[in-house]
Amino acid sequence: MKGTDRKHPPTEAALLALATALMLMPVPAGASDTKHPQAEPGPIRVFILAGQSNMEGFGAIHEEDKDKVEKKGTLTSLLKDPAKAPAFKHLKDAQGGWTVRNDVWAFFNGRKGGLTTGFGANTNLFGLELQFGHAMGNHLKSQVLIIKTAWGGKSLYKDFRPPGSGGEVGPCYKQLLDTVTRVLTDLKKEFPSYDGSGVVLSGLVWWHGWNDGCDPKNAVPEYEKNLVNLIKDLRKDLKAPRLPVVVGELTGPWVKVGGEWGELRKAQAAAADPARHPEFQGNVLFVETHDFVRPEKESPGGWPCHEFNNAETYFLVGNACGEAMIKLLAAARK
Repeated sequence: MKGTDRKHPPTEAALLALATALMLMPVPAGASDTKHPQAEPGPIRVFILAGQSNMEGFGAIHEEDKDKVEKKGTLTSLLKDPAKAPAFKHLKDAQGGWTVRNDVWAFFNGRKGGLTTGFGANTNLFGLELQFGHAMGNHLKSQVLIIKTAWGGKSLYKDFRPPGSGGEVGPCYKQLLDTVTRVLTDLKKEFPSYDGSGVVLSGLVWWHGWNDGCDPKNAVPEYEKNLVNLIKDLRKDLKAPRLPVVVGELTGPWVKVGGEWGELRKAQAAAADPARHPEFQGNVLFVETHDFVRPEKESPGGWPCHEFNNAETYFLVGNACGEAMIKLLAAARK
């Protein structure tokens, strides 16, 4: 598959079905019968979403089996499930189409516009940006812009390697900076309704890890160091010294996992631990996401590294990262 990660360990024989977290969550604001507010005048709040193919987004919107029956785990099927639909209903408008939020803009791989479905790896897929964007739009009164910088099959050890880790700077590190700079420099061109009120870099979400886990000898032992340097170097290069950063835990096909994949998850948590990195106190948060993994049998299908294309997983990870970012934004105001 073009643009996917390279190696895939075997799927666990039986992943226990998890009790859905959706019924424990408050229904997000912006339900399908509610008009989203117009953004207030002022600088645009910009959020960068970065990573590899999971951040590109492989949550399935609509997919049927050979008998023309909607597959389990798509966004369409979740909206038809009475037990789960209430948490997703804000994604549909009063006419039955997918909601478009014009107070939240999205940019990914040349696609741009008001936040809606289809900003994933292709237009029948979505990623974290969907529910993360709703969380930001509901929380902030300003216009929001999400710039997604993600490429499949890329490691932090090599492709995103930050300057502070030594060696050759990764091409994806440079491309991330180039993408953000280009979009913000040409904002009126990319989003014609931009009123010239300026921008404020307001946060970074990092959701990544698969390719480093495929290199347990070299990449996994360096992951904490490289992630710490990535945060520091991006803050320096973006001239945002206390940019709030949310680190999402690697999901893949596992709820619980050991070996190099377990070590990788520990390294992600350690990079955000203020006890180990005091300068990250109150401005970096690690988000556990493993409980959002859904079994293959409850999913549309697809690579294990793409969470079996399960829409619920992508929605819940996006929501959790949004809630974490709101905490960091609140801490920054104190």
